[in-house]
Amino acid sequence: MHVKKGDKVIVISGKDRGKTGTILEAYPKKERVLVEGVNMIKKHAKPSQENPQGGILNQEAPIHVSNVMPVDPKSGHPTRIGYEVRDGKKVRIAKKSGEALDK
Repeated sequence: MHVKKGDKVIVISGKDRGKTGTILEAYPKKERVLVEGVNMIKKHAKPSQENPQGGILNQEAPIHVSNVMPVDPKSGHPTRIGYEVRDGKKVRIAKKSGEALDK
């Protein structure tokens, strides 16, 4: 996968196109990611120990990884990803600016 947990991404297709958020979780086997504030669904919850009131909750649902692109750290626009070996480590590079995405 070209993105991982903690990356800042832009949604490039679907109902939430143009929204920006941080990846909360990544599911590589399913090729899906959970992005903060994107693809919100309503979940009906029974009253429980941690939620004694119950009711309808808003929460994020996973979206396919092909629908998100990482944000270029320099310009803030979506960018593709390349890989380079720097100081003996493989790092992800933003194709637009050439800046490293991994810290």
